[in-house]
Order: sequence, then C-alpha cells, then structure tokens
Amino acid sequence: MRVLLTGASGYVGGRLLPVLVREGFGVRCLARRPERLLGRVPAEVEVSRGDVLEVPSLAGAMAGVERAVYLVHSMGGSGDFTEADRSGAQNFGAAARAAGVRSIVYLGGLGEQASDLSPHLRSRQEVGDVLRASGVPVVELRASVILGSGSLSFEMLRALVERLPVMVTPRWVRVPTQPIAIEDVLAYLLAALRLETCVSRVFEIGGCDVVSYGDLMREYARQRGLRRFMIPVPVLTPRLSSLWLGLVTPLYARVGRKLIDSIRHPTIVLDRAALAEFAVRPIGMREALQRALADEDTEVARTRWADSLPASGRGWGGARLGNRRVDSRGVTVAASPAAVFAALERTGGEKGWRVQERESGRVLLAAEPGRAGRAWLALEARPVQGERETEIRLTSIFDPLGLGGILHWHATRRVRRRALSQMLRGLADRAVVEAGIRP
Repeated sequence: MRVLLTGASGYVGGRLLPVLVREGFGVRCLARRPERLLGRVPAEVEVSRGDVLEVPSLAGAMAGVERAVYLVHSMGGSGDFTEADRSGAQNFGAAARAAGVRSIVYLGGLGEQASDLSPHLRSRQEVGDVLRASGVPVVELRASVILGSGSLSFEMLRALVERLPVMVTPRWVRVPTQPIAIEDVLAYLLAALRLETCVSRVFEIGGCDVVSYGDLMREYARQRGLRRFMIPVPVLTPRLSSLWLGLVTPLYARVGRKLIDSIRHPTIVLDRAALAEFAVRPIGMREALQRALADEDTEVARTRWADSLPASGRGWGGARLGNRRVDSRGVTVAASPAAVFAALERTGGEKGWRVQERESGRVLLAAEPGRAGRAWLALEARPVQGERETEIRLTSIFDPLGLGGILHWHATRRVRRRALSQMLRGLADRAVVEAGIRP
C-alpha cells in the first residue's frame, strides 16, 4: 500500500514515518521544505515538494497513492490559522478525490461540539468536516493531550512543573482530560490506515485514565522527584493564563496560548467505538509519563544535538532545546578520523563519567545524576576534506532538575565553558600526537 504522509517534519508525523516504513508501507512525504527531511528519511521513502495551500503542487504528490495521512495545522503561524487550515483541507480533499485516493486518515481534537468551543478545537473539527465534504472516505481520530518526549503538551507540562515550585492554579487546572501516549496514537493511526471502509468514520481515542491537568502536573513532579505546591484560585482566566504561560515557557508561547484557550473544555472519550473497532488497548497516564521520561535518555543517545546549533568559531554556541541546555563547539585537526576516534574512545570512565554509548565516530558520556540534574557529553569525530582532516566536536547537554537546576546551569556557565574548552584542546593535542603529526 502506498501512503502519502503530510507533516513528516512535525512531532506525530516524524514518529509515524519509521513505523510506516517498518510495517512495509510505501511512503511518500509531502513537504514544503524537503531539505528539512534530509538525513531523516530512509532511502526508500519519496519526498515530494508541495504545500496544501498551493493546489498545483498536490497533483504529483497524490499520483499512485491509495491512502493519505493528514497531519497539517497552522497554529504555529502568525496569521489566521483557522482560514489557512480550512483552505488547506479543501485543497487536499479535492486533490485526493481527483487522484482516486481510497481514504484519508486525519488526527483531530477531542471536545464536544458546542457553540462556545475555542477557535483551536472548532478549527480541528472543521478540518474533519471539510475533508469529508470532498467525497473521499475520512477516518478521523480525535485525541486530547498527547504524552511523549518532545510533544508540545509534554514540554509545556514539563516547563511549568520544572520552573515553578509554587503554582497559582486557575479553575481550568481541574478540568477533566483523557491523555494518550504517543505510542498509542501511532498504533491507532496505523490501524486506521488498514481499515477498509467506504464511508467516513469518527473515532474518539484516549488513554485509560480520566484525570485533570493538575493530576498530570502532580504525577510529573512525583516521577521527577520534585516537591510542588498548587494554590487554587478562581480568577485566572484562560486569556490571563496564556500570558502567564508566555512568561514561563516563551519557546511555546505562540502555539501554547492557542491551546490554553481550549483546555477550559473537558476533553474525554464519550464514544468508545475505537475500542470495539481496533485492537489497540491504550496505557494510562502514569505509564505514559514514565515512558516519555525514559525515552528522553534514548533520544539523547541518538540525537546529533550539534546539528541543531549554528557553528561558532568564537566561544560556545549555546541553545535551549525543549528543557535541555546545549553547548557545542568544534575544532579541526590535521589527522585522520580513525586516529581522532582512537583518542576519543579513551575518554571517560573517570571523575564521575561513564560511557553510555559508543559507535563509529562518536562517544556519549553520562555523568552520575546529581541534585542539579543530569548531564551528558557527546564527543564526535567528523571527516573534513575526505580523510585528511577531522573536526572534533564536543557537545555538552544538561537536563536541569527544577528551578535549582536552571539556576545552577546559569551560575556555572563560565566555569563550565572554560573546562570544556580545555577538554577540547586536550583531545585535539592527543589526537595529532597519536597520528604522528605536529599540532
């Protein structure tokens, strides 16, 4: 089966892509900027340049496709996201019908239909209606909070709990929701793709626990070993809460403010048809959070953090990726990658560091967990000009534990960067000496 996947550079789409490949689907990705997918898609995956707001770009992407997965939304933009989402869905549905696509799988949002729905939830449901109006059968999955390392909901939850020892909690913190683990969302999407149907269907999906947003915060704090105090107040409206969120989590302020306006509505599963139709049995909130936190260590091991940072010839190029603080710098030496990597392999195992992962050209060291948080060092040997020169790149990753960890990271910045610079010079000297070349 050939599938057209939209949103492959986003969170859910990026997680779904390897699942589709592993399950034997033929996959074509629709991307506005195909270069963003370089190095992230297997060789057998096609990437077609296109945009749901540009009708001529869709015909070629739809050719030969049996199923399509629609994971597009415009909340991250600065304009009217509701109009953009409406137009995109109209264009996509019309192109799918013209190409003879058998069905569209769409991930929407939970929430009872009501006149006072937030713009975000109203738009999510309208997109499903517009896709169905095309005449192509649509399998719509409606979900609430998605819990997984890197998801917007999880990162917002993390930022609030990590940074605020005492939280003034408005009424919406007590609104019921039914969070679902990202693994279960992917399982539902996969099952929906395999569903043979000639009519459109809507399925509400959620985990096995109905909890409040306050319950989510308390459970996250418990698993992270943080003591947090919540003071309930009756006044902080979603609008004021969105401004408050912007101060605490500026990285997610634009999208987060639109989401905050939605959480005054209960988002729980009222129709249990998904459990009858599919063999997916979702896990609960506690296990979903536990998996999300555990997955982060795996992501540290497989993520080339330096690729997300601008190269800098002066000082350490720092950035905040989610909750993590990352510093990275490289130096080029006149030695082969093999000689450099031999020097890197002997680093670690002392002064509280242990080797977490070793692969060709890269060593990942993990520090023993402390009160301030967790830390890693990634040492990489990257070929430059063939095999004649090598860049040694040293990347420091720090996962702060609560507000104290963030303050520790800022307080030790100068000392840390000085130590990293000395370590980088030491590695360079050792590498060129072992290669028999004068520094």
